Amino acid sequence: MRTVLLLICSNAFMTIAWYGHLKHRNAPLFTVIVISWLIAFFEYCFQVPANRIGYGEFTLFQLKVIQEVITLCVFTVFAWLYFGDRVKWNQAVSFLFLIGAVAFAFWDKV
Repeated sequence: MRTVLLLICSNAFMTIAWYGHLKHRNAPLFTVIVISWLIAFFEYCFQVPANRIGYGEFTLFQLKVIQEVITLCVFTVFAWLYFGDRVKWNQAVSFLFLIGAVAFAFWDKV
């Protein structure tokens, strides 16, 4: 559970670093890059411990699948709250396929 919580925190910072600047398109590109890198530093402060704690409890591939699903969940919340975007039906179906990917990644544990 610690791994998942750390990955959620990590992805929150990374999503802000990658997409938060899109609302400020008039800001100089160099400034946006530097600010994004500073935000990404905090992403690594959560990502590295998450992977260290999780590796062994999960395989490397399982960690990656977990991280990708968390990324999409965090991104969806961010896009909705920050940009007002809504999930379309085809995007919801793609999320279901990702849940299937998680199930297959953990198949040997069932």
